[in-house]
Amino acid sequence: MCYHWTKQFCLLTVVLFVTVAVASDPINDGKTPYSAEAAEPTQGVSEKPAQATRPAYPRVTPSIWYEVDPDWPRRPKDMSWGGTPGVAVDDKDQVWVFTRAERPVQVYSADGKFLRSWGEELIGRRESSVGSHSIKIDREGMIWLADCINHVILQVTPDGKLLKTLGTPGEAGCDESHLNMPTDMAVTPQGEVFVADGYGNARIVHFDAKGQFVKAWGTLGTGPGEFNVPHAIVLDSEGTLYVADRNNARVQVFDQNGKFLNQWRNLIIPWGLWITVDNEIWVCGCSPMPWLESDGDYLSCPPKDQILMRFSRCGKALQLWTAPKGKDNEEKPGELNWVHGIAVDSKGNLYVADIMGKRVQKFVRHN
Repeated sequence: MCYHWTKQFCLLTVVLFVTVAVASDPINDGKTPYSAEAAEPTQGVSEKPAQATRPAYPRVTPSIWYEVDPDWPRRPKDMSWGGTPGVAVDDKDQVWVFTRAERPVQVYSADGKFLRSWGEELIGRRESSVGSHSIKIDREGMIWLADCINHVILQVTPDGKLLKTLGTPGEAGCDESHLNMPTDMAVTPQGEVFVADGYGNARIVHFDAKGQFVKAWGTLGTGPGEFNVPHAIVLDSEGTLYVADRNNARVQVFDQNGKFLNQWRNLIIPWGLWITVDNEIWVCGCSPMPWLESDGDYLSCPPKDQILMRFSRCGKALQLWTAPKGKDNEEKPGELNWVHGIAVDSKGNLYVADIMGKRVQKFVRHN
């Protein structure tokens, strides 16, 4: 019995020794099969001392991962970006950037080629500030812009011609004809619009396809159907609304009559939302915890970290990605700094918009 046990142990030891030797060999990178021939030094070349290399395992091997494209986009030298809160992708995978710069609407191809820009005369300005906040594209290919300085939502053609205005330009209010620093909008296939009326008011406003007021719901608070900065809004293919209730650190879910359906709490402070054709909801933001400013006051939505999450329609977390936060004016490719907007193209690539980073970055999907 002891003899057989010893024999088996020796055999196991040999197997383990060979396995470890293969895994740790500097010639073998863990991606190609080990080759004794490849391990021989090349004739005429001095053999280098063995170097420590990482083993083939354990390694982190996610089923889906993303890699920044540092060369996207190829922005013209005269095309500046300011703080960039908004980004959207159309059905041609063209990327629409909404930035706080001289030309606020800029369009790029999926491979980064600059296509066109416009919006200088459309978007409100106050001193050095530009009202750019959110951009969406409806089923007909029309562009929707949230201008939080002018207190309006604009419907615009792809070449920049104004079609419709929701709210009263330059006037803040909380009635049927006024908005107060609106942050985002969601458009139904029939052309009805739901506005997150956002920084100044704590409500969702429903307009019909002609731009007429239908109803509004919400008030400042923490209960179901109440809001503290409704910052973004999207609509799924079933007509369900998802609202980024930013300073309450949750996403609230409603039907189109304003009936509260669900809430996803304490997972992320949501800044931006995007819904895919498969009804998966992407959320960008930061961790749901209070931080103190230097004077001791609470900062309610601190971008101390940068988080991207993907949810199912029922609120199941499908993916979590924490990106490194860049230092102001020194951001490196792949770092985020006050992440604010997110969009996804037909291949699953992500486009992420930064306020302090003053850019949109493309993250290429691998799976």
